[in-house]
Amino acid sequence: MTMCSVVSRAKPVQRALALTLLRANTEGSSYALAESRRFCPGVSTSIYPLRATSRSYCSRMALTEGLLFRQLFELESSTYTYLLGDTETKEAVLIDPVLETIERDLKLIHELGLNLKVAVNTHCHADHITSTGLMKQRLVGLKSAISKFSGASADILLSEGDKIYFGKHYLTARETPGHTDGCMVLVTGDQSMAFTGDALLIRGCGRTDFQQGCAKKLYESVHQKIFTLPDQCLVYPAHDYLGQTVSTVGEERKFNPRLTKSLEEFENIMSNLNLPKPKKIDIAVPANLVCGVHNV
Repeated sequence: MTMCSVVSRAKPVQRALALTLLRANTEGSSYALAESRRFCPGVSTSIYPLRATSRSYCSRMALTEGLLFRQLFELESSTYTYLLGDTETKEAVLIDPVLETIERDLKLIHELGLNLKVAVNTHCHADHITSTGLMKQRLVGLKSAISKFSGASADILLSEGDKIYFGKHYLTARETPGHTDGCMVLVTGDQSMAFTGDALLIRGCGRTDFQQGCAKKLYESVHQKIFTLPDQCLVYPAHDYLGQTVSTVGEERKFNPRLTKSLEEFENIMSNLNLPKPKKIDIAVPANLVCGVHNV
């Protein structure tokens, strides 16, 4: 394990920089739509989600007894952040936190009386900067986590089968390379929820044309590590651009327009997406490699 590299004097500079950066998406099928509107997911069944003016996070009920769960949303990168906590011990885990929403997330954690133990990233993101490093400065005892294959610094470097405990609950890491080498899916102990990062999106998947991307690896990862979960397992992705908040393994196995195809068809689809380069990649990736605090 390597300690997260944090440069305290970069804090105000980094936050100011992040707030002025232009929007970027890692998934391009709805790029123009996402560019022109900001929205809160989960409030419309049409293909045109309602605009969000002030509501920046949504709550979801957890199926597991004693598990607190919140699904949060960041407008600029259409990123979901997930907060899970033990209702008895108040120990908690945060998945994929975003720099721009650090104050919102810290406020919610404080209001709920939680003791955040681990902030984990599903991979080294290219479209936004993680708030993990700055959170470590604000919360005593907080540890960062990411895959050991990500190339990023963190207190905890995760491998296949590793568990992140919070109270009586835990998340199990499943390695799902393909979008990047360091992608992971985090699955609750009872396999009722899977946090799939960019490996599996709702009716889509992460792109494979940069950051060690490989369509064959991604196809195998999804089929071997996600589609083997129970049909009713809820799928919570890292992003959505069409207002969708949750799916299930059974739904994606049946309806995902890319991953229901053969491997050859999937590779052909992924090689012909012709997506624009993520606008934040040159800033986000270097920052995320050092836990989200970049010495600019």
